[in-house]
Amino acid sequence: MAHAPDFLLDRLLYRDGLMLVIDKPAGLPVHAGPGGGDNLENYFDALRFGLPRLPALAHRLDRDTSGCLVLGRHPKALRKLGKLFSEGRVEKTYWAVTRGAPEKPSGTIDAPLRKESRGSGWRVVICEDGQRAVTTYRTIAQADGVALVEARPKTGRTHQIRVHLASVGAPILGDPQYGDLSQEERAGPMMLHARRIVIPISANKEPVVVEAPAPPSMAARLAELGVA
Repeated sequence: MAHAPDFLLDRLLYRDGLMLVIDKPAGLPVHAGPGGGDNLENYFDALRFGLPRLPALAHRLDRDTSGCLVLGRHPKALRKLGKLFSEGRVEKTYWAVTRGAPEKPSGTIDAPLRKESRGSGWRVVICEDGQRAVTTYRTIAQADGVALVEARPKTGRTHQIRVHLASVGAPILGDPQYGDLSQEERAGPMMLHARRIVIPISANKEPVVVEAPAPPSMAARLAELGVA
């Protein structure tokens, strides 16, 4: 379903002369895939705020992931942001609601990942000759076989948090590829949210810190776990 042309204005979390941070909705890809279809970039015109160019993606989030997404407002800003992301200097914090809790309450998952073709699609697997992938995590709350896990990826591999949490016994609820889903979960959204981002955009100023509120579907789960 298409959104109103300016719907991202209500999801704007931060704005300055270099960048914007928006609260990406789950279920909408950031850009068009091979088959086309609705995507976030279709709505960037409303985010010009007087500049001649459209803002552009400084990084990516999966289609089914919600939360903090950074856009550069012009080419120089995009180059600066691209360097910060590629050097791992942007601190990213995700919230995941998982089936079961990780085997250890907190820790570091250092497991290389590789994308493999599967029939007409693909999935990411842990593989010794894959790209290095590191995620630190801690379990914030758990009850009735469900947990809230805070994950901080130190690398930026595709599906990294999803594969890593599944590997320690805590697949993300609603994950169609790496979770063992009930029929009810298959109909619901994936419970992975880019909660917080810290961007050291200026050498002589404090880093920019932005948080995205949990979407309604996740907020209901958090309430069940006693997390405000």
